[in-house]
Amino acid sequence: MNTFESTVGGVTVGGTAHSLSAWFVLALRLTFGYAFLAAGLEKVLESGWTAQGYLANVAAANGNPLEPMFAWMATTPWFVSFVDVAVPWGELLIGLGLIVGLLVRLAAFWGATMMAMFYFGNWSIEHGIVNSDLAYVVVFLAIAAFGAGRIIGLDAVVENYEFSDGRTLLEKYPRLDYVLG
Repeated sequence: MNTFESTVGGVTVGGTAHSLSAWFVLALRLTFGYAFLAAGLEKVLESGWTAQGYLANVAAANGNPLEPMFAWMATTPWFVSFVDVAVPWGELLIGLGLIVGLLVRLAAFWGATMMAMFYFGNWSIEHGIVNSDLAYVVVFLAIAAFGAGRIIGLDAVVENYEFSDGRTLLEKYPRLDYVLG
């Protein structure tokens, strides 16, 4: 039986998943992995790609309450230089991690973080607060929560690596469960 349950703040939720759920979790991981890999690869291969124009214009153009923060980011040379490396390589590495199923929870965390920044940068609530950027955040969190790297992924192999004392990697280092899975 594929059951799951969690308690947060004294509230418990749970459910039973259909056996096909694993395939759909895998599909989410691979789809979002491909989307991020392609976006990152495009930026890495594009000569002179920079986030400066996005940072300078996106928030100012849409009534964004975080416009002063985005203006600071756009006019701070060291920050623009950091983002010019972090965004394309982050997208590429997040995508690669999701596709091969390695360090999936870590990749999903950074994917959700990146999409949250895009959500605030692309601020637009004329049709409500939910848009595709926010949906990406939630999907990345679901990928992490379901341990999608354990479904035809390298995380399953890495987690089950057995030491000479008979313990697996996760038994020996349980905190790795936060980045693997």
